[in-house]
Amino acid sequence: MSVLPLAGVRVLDLSSVIAGPLCSFQLALLGAEIIKVEVPGIGDIARRLGGDPELSARQMGVSFLSNNAGKKSITLDLKQPAGLEILGRLLERCDVLLENFRPGTMQRLGFGYDTARRIKPGIVWCSISGFGQYGPLASRPAYDQIVQGYCGLMANTGTRETSPVRAGYQVCDSTAAIVAAFAIAAGLYKRAVRGEGEFIDVSMLDASLSTMPSWPISNYLNAGKPPSPMGNDNPASSPSGAFRARDGVINIVANDQRQYEALCDALDAPELKADPRFVDRPTRVVHREALREGLEAKLAAWTVAELDAMLAAVGVPAGPILSLPQVLAHPQVAARELLKTFPPNEVVDRPFTVHRAGFRLGGAQPDVDLPPPMLGEHTDEVLQTLGYDPARIAALRAQRVV
Repeated sequence: MSVLPLAGVRVLDLSSVIAGPLCSFQLALLGAEIIKVEVPGIGDIARRLGGDPELSARQMGVSFLSNNAGKKSITLDLKQPAGLEILGRLLERCDVLLENFRPGTMQRLGFGYDTARRIKPGIVWCSISGFGQYGPLASRPAYDQIVQGYCGLMANTGTRETSPVRAGYQVCDSTAAIVAAFAIAAGLYKRAVRGEGEFIDVSMLDASLSTMPSWPISNYLNAGKPPSPMGNDNPASSPSGAFRARDGVINIVANDQRQYEALCDALDAPELKADPRFVDRPTRVVHREALREGLEAKLAAWTVAELDAMLAAVGVPAGPILSLPQVLAHPQVAARELLKTFPPNEVVDRPFTVHRAGFRLGGAQPDVDLPPPMLGEHTDEVLQTLGYDPARIAALRAQRVV
């Protein structure tokens, strides 16, 4: 494809685990050069996480593979003055600094935003944390599940009998990552237009709440109606949820009147279309359980696959409930080229696959060439670009600075 939008941008990435690395991976997919700074001998915690113990023991855990392709890894001890000196020299050549330490950590190391701005006045600095850089919760450590609990997600997931329920993946980490990448892109644009850098404060709690405005937050703030867990049902519409067919469960979302009538026609159910309890969406919401009973009596005649094809043909939004292996093997995912497979290397002894961006540019999938790096793989290369000769690098290794 043509030159990627962030080609020429260099990111100094001090982050680890999910939110920061997923953010910088998005930037890498857009063409940015990512220099990942890791603790000597230890590295990103994600290197030791995931479902393959052998790869975790080699410090290339599958959790690390997922978000770190396209990056260069250097090791650097930021608790040593020589390490901070190298960090400063790196910063001079970078456009963005990304970190997800607990608030105040960088200042305690003697390398806060004010210090960075003196070194590189136009730096775009992005800090990701659980609760942001200030506020009564700012100093608390936070993992994804903690923020899921704080943001109202768990209290609104599941049914009245099963709630609270954690979402099935690290949704708050992932949301913060995408919000941070968006904010960094805005910061880079501001610098290009005005010549000014920026300090970006991303809170996982804020980011998670910002994705819930359409119904839950607005219904409460503007209509006084707090959400409650409703399982697979949509509180604002019916039929909208998961319904039992002959051989399994299918999602059906017939939000508007035309879709509902098309659903009744497809199921040969004129009585459901004529029933005064189901005449429009507000009355269907009131009588959702009776409508579910009537629909499932009809749906029992068809398999999920039959219903999927039949309802798609008449314009009713519907679809199966796929497992992750099923969706990753789906022709739609293949057509969109969402997955990229790297060949084996000296540490990962088999082909391995990572996801790419959730969008296409100019009809092509944004991509990276470099596989996820081994710990410190590019230390010598990067230090040499800063003017360090082999003898000096060897001395830094002896001092365990790198």
